[in-house]
Amino acid sequence: MSDVLERLAQVLEARKEANPDTSYVASLHAKGLNKILEKVGEECTETLLAAKDAEHSGDTRAVVYETADLWFHSMVMLSRLELGPQDIIDELASRFDLSGLEEKASRQP
Repeated sequence: MSDVLERLAQVLEARKEANPDTSYVASLHAKGLNKILEKVGEECTETLLAAKDAEHSGDTRAVVYETADLWFHSMVMLSRLELGPQDIIDELASRFDLSGLEEKASRQP
């Protein structure tokens, strides 16, 4: 697996304190968590619509593009909460050899 997510996490962390007038990431942080979450939601919707279109057209380029935007903004959110891609990878790894139904049932309410 590529180290792109870890490299991106490092860039996002460095840009948290950058000038919001010259850094998109810094501008999101300056606007606060709600703005970051708004962008995650927006990108999620765009990803879903692209997937729906791709099912009918067979053209998946927009799905890849929109998913990249979704991942990017999700990583900005994680950075805001002092988390990173390794936290998500560790969680996914902990789910191996466990059925999805078992995993869901084991979650604390």
